[in-house]
Amino acid sequence: MNTAGAFQSLRSHWPEYLIEGWALGMFMVSAGVVGVLLDYPASPVNHAISDATVRRVLGGLAMGLTAVALIYSPWGQRSGAHMNPAVTLTFLRLGKIKRWDALFFALAQFVGGCLGVSLVAALLGEAFTQAPVSYVATMPGPGGPWIALAAEIAISALLMFTVLAVSNTPRLARFTGVFAGVLVALYISLEAPLSGMSMNPARSFASAVPAFMWHNFWIYVIAPVLGMLAGAQLFLLFKARAHIGCAKLVHPDDQRCIHCGHEPRSPS
Repeated sequence: MNTAGAFQSLRSHWPEYLIEGWALGMFMVSAGVVGVLLDYPASPVNHAISDATVRRVLGGLAMGLTAVALIYSPWGQRSGAHMNPAVTLTFLRLGKIKRWDALFFALAQFVGGCLGVSLVAALLGEAFTQAPVSYVATMPGPGGPWIALAAEIAISALLMFTVLAVSNTPRLARFTGVFAGVLVALYISLEAPLSGMSMNPARSFASAVPAFMWHNFWIYVIAPVLGMLAGAQLFLLFKARAHIGCAKLVHPDDQRCIHCGHEPRSPS
């Protein structure tokens, strides 16, 4: 193993790694706060909105907007805002991210997610850690684990296919983050009763660690990876790998890119 390459990557790209951890951490903070506001029985929002479906749709809107805000933030535009090891692994499979960068992205995502959950637990206490919020852990719905597995594979595949299709269409590329956020909102609103809506091993891990909810965790590791790889493979039926662009979801000209080597122009 080339440890010199690892040290070189850390020395050169550590800001992007920290951003990936920050991004998923902030997503988990938002998920935790929204979960408490909507589902904690003593919350005034929970009292005001008795319909669980309405609360779930509102939660979906909140998390979709959170995803969009993180993707289009200056930091999110710098790293590419994967926020998800399954996304990073898929771009590695496509040859759009280097191996050490992919490894450190994934490590940062896991650590950042855990720190985000820990922060919410410290601030909100039992309102967040106890049922029904339960660390916003992802769990299968009444249909059981196999329905949850199939649903997670399907939504993950559609997300990755959409990201690749939109980001590689010049007139739509700048809206990639919007498309991703809309899917997150729709999935939470419509699919969450089947699987809890994860698509993200690091996101589910961050909740499972403090909640000690491991018995269905395998679903949220296997399904997002299989689904996103399948979505990418489906996209390759329409476009050659060499014609797929960068691993960033949004690619501004004024930010460096560790994936494709783009450097912003110096002011003349």
